[in-house]
Amino acid sequence: MKIVAFFRNENTRVAVGIVVCFLCLYLLLAFISFFFTGGEDQSFIQNSVSNDSSYIRSQIQNWAGYYGALAADFFINRTFGVSCFAMLFFFVLLGVRLILKNISFSLKKVFFVSSFLMIWSSLFFGFFFRPLYDSSFMFLGGEHGHQIGLWFDARIGWLGTILLLFSTMLLFCIFMYPSTLPVLQRVGRWLKGKFGKSVDGNDVAVAAEVAGDSDSEVCDDEAADEYEDDDVSDEEEPEEEEDDDEDDETDDAEDDEADADRKAEPQVEARPEKVQAGENDSFIINVPNSEEDFSGDEQVENQEEAFTINEVVEEEAFDPDNIEPYDPTKDLEFYKKPPLDLFKKYDVDRGYDEDELRRNNERIREVLSSFGVELTSISATVGPTVTLYEVTLAPGVKISKIKNLGDDIALSIAAKGIRIIAPIPGKGTIGIEVPNSKPKMVPMGEIIGSKKFQETKFELPIAMGRTITNEVYMVDLCKMPHILVAGATGQGKSVGLNAIITSLLYKKHPAELKFVMVDPKMVEFSMYAPIVKHFLAKMPDAEDAIITDVTKVVQTLNSLCIEMDARYELLKDAKVRQLVEYNEKFINRKLNPNNGHKFLPYIVVVIDEFADLIMQVGKEVETPIARIAQKARAVGIHMILATQRPSANIITGVIRANFPARFAFKVSTGLESRVILDQGGAEQLIGRGDMLISQGNDFERVQCAFVDTPEVEGITQYISEQQGYPTAFLLPEYVGEEGGEVKNVDLAKRDPLFDEAAMLVVANQQGSTSMIQRKFSIGFNRAGRIMDQLEAAKIVGPVEGSKPRQVMIADISHLETVLQNLR
Repeated sequence: MKIVAFFRNENTRVAVGIVVCFLCLYLLLAFISFFFTGGEDQSFIQNSVSNDSSYIRSQIQNWAGYYGALAADFFINRTFGVSCFAMLFFFVLLGVRLILKNISFSLKKVFFVSSFLMIWSSLFFGFFFRPLYDSSFMFLGGEHGHQIGLWFDARIGWLGTILLLFSTMLLFCIFMYPSTLPVLQRVGRWLKGKFGKSVDGNDVAVAAEVAGDSDSEVCDDEAADEYEDDDVSDEEEPEEEEDDDEDDETDDAEDDEADADRKAEPQVEARPEKVQAGENDSFIINVPNSEEDFSGDEQVENQEEAFTINEVVEEEAFDPDNIEPYDPTKDLEFYKKPPLDLFKKYDVDRGYDEDELRRNNERIREVLSSFGVELTSISATVGPTVTLYEVTLAPGVKISKIKNLGDDIALSIAAKGIRIIAPIPGKGTIGIEVPNSKPKMVPMGEIIGSKKFQETKFELPIAMGRTITNEVYMVDLCKMPHILVAGATGQGKSVGLNAIITSLLYKKHPAELKFVMVDPKMVEFSMYAPIVKHFLAKMPDAEDAIITDVTKVVQTLNSLCIEMDARYELLKDAKVRQLVEYNEKFINRKLNPNNGHKFLPYIVVVIDEFADLIMQVGKEVETPIARIAQKARAVGIHMILATQRPSANIITGVIRANFPARFAFKVSTGLESRVILDQGGAEQLIGRGDMLISQGNDFERVQCAFVDTPEVEGITQYISEQQGYPTAFLLPEYVGEEGGEVKNVDLAKRDPLFDEAAMLVVANQQGSTSMIQRKFSIGFNRAGRIMDQLEAAKIVGPVEGSKPRQVMIADISHLETVLQNLR
């Protein structure tokens, strides 16, 4: 009760009102300044930590100072965006109401209006300006508008969201402002009078004015009155007009009897609108209520001469451009991508140890000064695993002085894995990467659920983790286009491969992506076996899609080379250069499936333990890998090689030359780092997912996202429980060049098209699998089996590289003899 009495006091009320108004003006100043200085302030606050707390305040550019910058960033970016000005409007009126007691207005109505406008405009800006979120420091709709916009877009679509926005605003205006409805009614009447009642392109009111109507005026409201009002006005017409109407009706009846054929069709009688032309004379204009084709070359001058012109509507010509595009996902149209709740929820601490940062800052200064290296400033960027200290050297100090001080700095800080970047590319500073005493885990679910991954336009997006600046690191496998992964045992290499595969499973439909997995250890990829009918590819005679027998790897890779060559033939026929262009043409139905064209999914080849593969198979496997790495990018075949022993005899120059993208986890020696990265650094990583990524020139230090085996099993189980294809994606059959010997071909079980294919080959004197495929509109695998049967029957010769097979029979008569013997 004392608190209530305290606020009932007039002095208290005025004081609170003044405080509220002051806070509103302060926030208004901060909000306005945020539009001009928010980019610099936000970047510094989120990404940098200075050695002195006063350093942050000195760098803030916001007109309202440090706390104003924080408040503006919180309200605009993390809540309702620029619509928070509506909140300020309410609190300003609240403060004025507290100060000036005599002012009377509905505070509840102001609160409702402000709240609605704030929520509605947040959703409006968040939905329509979503593409600007990645490129701008300011989120116009705030986090609320962005998330709610995504929620509505996923459930009712973009068009439904737009209709929802405008309909809710219309309802709000109608209920809050009663004058809205009459305005809408007047607009409707005007539109109806403008477009709903016209003959020969002229408005009825214009026709009445031309006829000389000087005694009555036609307005928009009268033209839109209901039929009840028209009946009242009809009763006031003179009796002569009624007689004229009766005569007209009699004449119309006679005309109708004379035109019996026309009367057979049902007609809707339109209510005539009567326009008075003079004191004694009148004429009636019949305005049809529905839109009909009407000839404007002749005018109706008398009701007796009225007639109807029925225009013949020509049948619309067939337009091939209006054919519905082909949907490759139609075979599995009910397939749903895995949800995010399949990932575990980890409690990750987002804070940082400021005392540790200050200690490291002081020790770095002491070590550098003891070696005569003067500096002007140090700033720290805290990442999940390491902290990057950016050192600005004093003028005249050479970079070479600091390059070799890594061990001394590590000794002073008592930390392992110190890495010096001298200089940082694009900056005039020296980077010193120091591992955090308490590294933070990066959950895979957090990366997959990020806005950057969900809204990416990459064809094959791979989300690997977070950088030192805590940004989601994501690359497009199509642009890389092949990856070499290396790391010692237990340093995160297998988790990194699972992160790559999981990223693709969450982004692509089974019709768009297939995996070829090689697992010599037999345990790394076994959890992906349940999705064999969704995402895996295999050889026609293979029992398991995941290859564990190293003796079959070369055969599979050669089969991929055949697939690559067949795809290039399709691209050549389609006159395109890349898989994206080819699939776009096929989706738009510009390629004929009867000519062998089909939708081509991406194929990602993942090979683990490449060193073990080289030891067992030898250099024979290097040739198809090099072919695929050199040529397969354009046809959508990409390769990922992983090894725990990146030595020079394993990762040869041919392999390194064709794998520009390198993912390096911690390795044992600097020599192995130079093999995988062409320079040292990977031996100084701290392990547990700490990695260096190179795409040519620059290096990026990334903490790999953690995805546990139970999480992967949950994802594969969710996919496997859905409808899949009858079998795995079948690769072309590969026949080794062993003197032309055909293995396991039973001529008693010939293909039904065997005889016709033999006739075709002999008639054209060309033994080509692709010719059989195109002629009979069959798949490559079936055409290859027919060709093997033809070879077993001695109709064609053995394989001669890329050349067509030699035809062993010269004419059709000889062929008929051979076919008769086979029967």
